[in-house]
Amino acid sequence: MSELLLLFLTFLKIGAVSFGGGYGMIPLIKEEVISNNWLTEDEFINFIAVSESTPGPIAINMATFIGSTQGGFLGAVLATLGVVLPAFIIILIVAALIKGLLQFAGVKAFLEGVRPVVNGLIIATAISMVLSIILSLKTIESNIVFDWRALVILLILISAHFIVKKIFKKKLSPFIMIIASAVLGIVFYGFLGFL
Repeated sequence: MSELLLLFLTFLKIGAVSFGGGYGMIPLIKEEVISNNWLTEDEFINFIAVSESTPGPIAINMATFIGSTQGGFLGAVLATLGVVLPAFIIILIVAALIKGLLQFAGVKAFLEGVRPVVNGLIIATAISMVLSIILSLKTIESNIVFDWRALVILLILISAHFIVKKIFKKKLSPFIMIIASAVLGIVFYGFLGFL
C-alpha cells in the first residue's frame, strides 16, 4: 500500500471512530502515528503544541502537519481530508435527522455512554503528556529524568489560571495561556537552559 493511501485510510479511520472532538482524537492519532513510525513520541508532543497554537481544530491541524511530514503537500491534503470526511458525512446525516433521532432512548443512551469515554481519553492523554514531559517516561521501562523547568512552567500557568479566576472571576484565554507558555519556554529553556 502506498504511503499516501495509508495516510488517507489511517486518518479516515481516526475520523470515523473518534467522538468528543479533537482532544478525544489525540490518543488515537498518537497510537497510529507511533505504530506506523511516522513520528517519535517527542516529535508527537511537539506536534500537539504546534497544532494547539495554530488556528483551527487541533485534530485537523495534526492531520495536516503529520501528512505533510510523510507525503508533502499531497500527504497533508489526504490526511486532512481523511480526518474531516467522516465527521462531514455524519453531520450531514445528523442534521437531516436530528429531531427524529433525539426522541429515541437508544440514541440518548449512546450519547450518554460516549461522554465518559471521551472524558477518560482526554484525561489519559493529559496524564500521559505530563509523565512524558516532566518525568521523561515514554514506556514503563524508561528511566525517570525529572525536568524541573517543565514543572515550574506548568505550576506558573496553573497558578495564573486560578489567580485570574479568583480575582477577576474569568478564565484566562487559551490564546494568552499559549503565548505565556511560549514565553516561559523561551525563558526557561533558552535563557536559563544552561542551569
